[in-house]
Amino acid sequence: MQPLTQLVPLLPQAWHGGGTEPEECIHTGPWSCSFGDVWVFSLTPYVVNVMAVNPPGTASCLLPFLLENIIKPDPPEDLRVSPIPGETKKLLLECSPSGSWPFPEYFPLKYHILYAQEEGSVTKTLRPYEQTSYTLTEVRPGALHHVQVAAKDLTDLGELSAWSLLASGTPWMEP
Repeated sequence: MQPLTQLVPLLPQAWHGGGTEPEECIHTGPWSCSFGDVWVFSLTPYVVNVMAVNPPGTASCLLPFLLENIIKPDPPEDLRVSPIPGETKKLLLECSPSGSWPFPEYFPLKYHILYAQEEGSVTKTLRPYEQTSYTLTEVRPGALHHVQVAAKDLTDLGELSAWSLLASGTPWMEP
């Protein structure tokens, strides 16, 4: 029997609803493919025929899915952690939706915040917020804080993005 890593994946066809003509997938990597002309919020599922081929034989299965149930945004970009003048226990967090997320004004995201103080402190996760800016309160004055942000579709469908690149900042300090 061949090891799993030697299987050759083929994702050759996708159908939408009652369509009779499958669309060929364009291979985008060794384990993935892409097909266009997809519709979000379709009542009819897409069906992908997944096939694996190796020397002992071939196996395939049909996988139905709705696009909005598998969507996963790319991580937010340009995360900034800034002091707020005069506020020794607050930090301003700002980020931008991923550049690959289409029409954030029509398909808004919610943002999860992960942060920790300097080394040795406990990491905290804050509930999702709909804004791309947030004021972190009750932070330790003078301490360096490390922050990351992840995004998910506002309707809570699909998956949470990967975490953004780490950004760090220190609250405002009296001159």
